Order: sequence, then structure tokens, then C-alpha cells
Amino acid sequence: MTTHFRPPNLALSTIGLSLATFMQVLDTTIANVSLPTIAGNLGVSNDQSTWVITSFAVSMAIALPLTGFLTRRFGEVKLFVWCTLLFSLASFMCGVSQSMGMLLVFRAVQGAVAGPMYPVTQSLLIGIYPPARRGMALALLAMVTVVAPIAGPILGGMITDNYSWPWIFFINVPIGIFASTVVASQLRLKTEKTERPKIDYVGLISLIVGVGALQIVLDKGNDADWFNSSFIVITSIVSAVALAIFLIWELTDADPIVDLRLFRHRNFSAGTLAMVLGYAAFFSIALLVPLWLQQDLGYTAIWAGYATAPLGVIPILLTFFVGKYAGRTDLRLLAAAAFLVMGATCFLRASFYLQVDFYHVAMAQLLQGLGVALFFMPVLSILLSDLQQNEIAAGSGLSTFLRTLSGSFSASITIFLWNRRSVVHHEQLAEHITAYNPLAQVAMKQLGHGDPHRAGSIINGMITQQGSQIAFDEVFHMLGWVFLGLMVVIWLARPPFTPKAAAAGGGH
Repeated sequence: MTTHFRPPNLALSTIGLSLATFMQVLDTTIANVSLPTIAGNLGVSNDQSTWVITSFAVSMAIALPLTGFLTRRFGEVKLFVWCTLLFSLASFMCGVSQSMGMLLVFRAVQGAVAGPMYPVTQSLLIGIYPPARRGMALALLAMVTVVAPIAGPILGGMITDNYSWPWIFFINVPIGIFASTVVASQLRLKTEKTERPKIDYVGLISLIVGVGALQIVLDKGNDADWFNSSFIVITSIVSAVALAIFLIWELTDADPIVDLRLFRHRNFSAGTLAMVLGYAAFFSIALLVPLWLQQDLGYTAIWAGYATAPLGVIPILLTFFVGKYAGRTDLRLLAAAAFLVMGATCFLRASFYLQVDFYHVAMAQLLQGLGVALFFMPVLSILLSDLQQNEIAAGSGLSTFLRTLSGSFSASITIFLWNRRSVVHHEQLAEHITAYNPLAQVAMKQLGHGDPHRAGSIINGMITQQGSQIAFDEVFHMLGWVFLGLMVVIWLARPPFTPKAAAAGGGH
């Protein structure tokens, strides 16, 4: 057992760690709105350009569960510093890429080194803060996790419009160098026990193949019409076989590369389940609202960003208070309140219609921010509460991996449901447009000004919009019930929620 490590400047250390995490999380969304520009400049189709997102997501998903192994091998501080520096270098290489192939290679490198950054940051923050202030550290990290994905599309749009797309990558370089330099200097005296664990090759290869194939299926499924595509079928089979081998091997191997036995801890299991399902529903909202604003309400990408941005206001304002006072109450109550608020905003959006104004869209986002402010920090604290200090990086990596994967699942399922239900409602509404419906005939004449083809085109567009809106409302009604169900799930956890690491004096 060692005494608690305190860096020379706690505030500066926190800034360095938080900046690196902000940069890494920002990069999951900043390129989204720039894809058409990137595709045009590099001479590829829009469909091919989506691999800019997929390559990053696949590499990060594979690297996340390896965090525990890498921290045992290299130590948390060294791993953080090198990942941050390599992320900066990969970002620079993305910016100078002259072909799509080159860009995809360095986006994959970016994703691979980004994987361990968030869980290691989480573990380092818990390690350098005294037990009484660890809630504050987790609340700060939660705020960064919420604000960065919101800022991504807005910053990406502004940089692409006013400068050029390479600058969405170049801005990472000074941030990464500053963050890694600060953390290296502040935490250089932190003693860490490293090991030379044998490399579990079966686990590593089955993880890379299984998770990589699964992430490709989830990213490309909707575009390829799911199991009507032989590519999706084959990739799904490869993923299922590889993941089955991975699970069996990791649960029976003496020194697994991913420690699935962490789920023996009750609070880790219950907290991770609540985090994974809650984040999946939250991610669905974050994906669906901007798409709906642009597709059905005619917003530009920038204005869609402005309409969704109020989500970050309350988390920023409440971070200090949640971090300082959350530990004085039952964290399950705060999490349940978070799910109640987010469920209520989903039911509110389920009543939206095509003429809804900017104010009501923004206010729903603002209100949801209250739920987000109460969600991440309490659930994070619960899932880490019964882990030992030397298990925190591995546990954080594993829960973050499952959370990231749940985001990919929810994105695919949400878009699939929205598209499928839109088609169903389009067919139902179109049934009423017949030669035998006098109201329909009057509308055709008025809209087409005597041109039946023009009238048909206009009415079909209106029906498509209405069908899409009804489907949007249905999906949000479903998400509302998911959040209400999570109010029950969180009570599977049991107090106390003070980390074992805190009780043990800060380390082992």
C-alpha cells in the first residue's frame, strides 16, 4: 500500500488530462459534417467517405478493452503520454493526407491510440484526487464527455466552411503536445508497478477480428440493407464466431488480455448495465435530432448544431455542484432522477410536429441537459465503487468499450427503425390518395395547377415528410420507456459507493 500521490499542481494536471480527453472525444464527431467536402477534395464518393468515421470507430473499439493489459505493461502515465503524442502525430498525418487510403490509415491509428486515453484519464484523475474530491473529478470528466460531441459538428462545420477540412485535424496537434507535456511533467514522480504479462494471442486476435467485423456490420448495415447483403451476412458470421471464441477463451484463460472476471463485482455489473443502456438511448437522441432537423425541417448543419447545443448548458453549470455534493446523497436517486428527466424529454419530443419552432427544439435539449448532468457522474461512481485501484483502468476500459459498442448498436437500430416505420406510414398515408377520394382530387388540382405529375410529386413529398415525422415520434416514445425502465435497473447496485481504492488509502 502506498500513500496518496499529489501532483505539484492539481489544477494544471486536471487541465492537461481533461484537454486530451476533450480532443479525443471531439474527434468522434468533428469529421461528420465535413465528409462531403473531404469526399470532393479526395475524389471519392460520399459512401466511401463514411469510412473516415468507420475506421476510427473500429480501431477505438478494439483498443478500448486492451486498456487494462496496456496499463499493466507500461503504466498509466507513460501510456497516457505516448497515446496523446501519437494521437497528435496521427492527426497531423490525417491533415496532410493526399488520398483517401492515406487518410483512412491514419484515422485508424488515431482510433487505436484514442482507445486507452479516456479510461486511463479516468483512472489517473481518481488516483491524484483525494477521496473526498473524486466526485468532482468524475463530474468534470462527465462534462467533457457530454460537451465535446456537441461541439464537434459545430466546430467541424465552421472550420470546413471558413478554412479547409485538414484543419479539423491540425487543431489537435498543439492541444495534444500541451496536454502530454503537462501530464508528463506533473505526474513524472508517480510510482507505478508494471508487469510483463504474457500476450494472450488467441484473445487478442479473436478480439480484433470479432469486434472489427461487428463494428463494420453496425456501421454499414443500414446502407447495405442488412442481411439482404452477402457482405453483411459473411461479416456477421465471422464476428459471431470470433466473439464466441473470445468469450470462451477469456473466461477460461489464466491470464486473459481482457479481464471479464471484473463482472464478479456487483456494482460494476449493475453500473455498467445502466451506463451501457442509458448511453445507447442518449446516443440515439444525439444522432436522431440533428438528422431530423436537417432532413424534415430543412435546417442547415450549422443551425442543427445551434439547436442541439443547449444540451451542454446545464451540465457545464452543474458540474461543480454535482461533483461536490453528489456524494452526500444516494447516487442511485440521482441516476434515477436523470433517467426520469431524459425519459420526460423523450415523451416531449414524441409530440413534436413538422411546424415545431426552434425555441421548442432548443428547450427540449436544454431540459435534457439536466438529466445528462445527473447521469454520467453518479453512474460512473457506482460502477467504479467496488473495484480495487489496480482494477480501475481495466474496468473503465471495459465499461467504456461496452458503452462505445452500445452507441454503434443504438445508431444502427435507431436509423433502421426510423427508416422502416417511415416507409410503413408513407404507405398508410398514401392509401388515401385515390381517384375516389374527392378531398384528394381537390388537393391535387390546387397543388398542381392543372399538372397532375407536379401535384403527385408535391403530395408524395408531403407524405414522405409526414411519415418520417410520425416515425420520429414513435422512436422517441420508445426511448422514453427505455429511460423509465433504467430507473429500476440502477437499484440493482448496492451501497456503499465510496471506491475501495479510496478506502484503501489511494493505491496498492
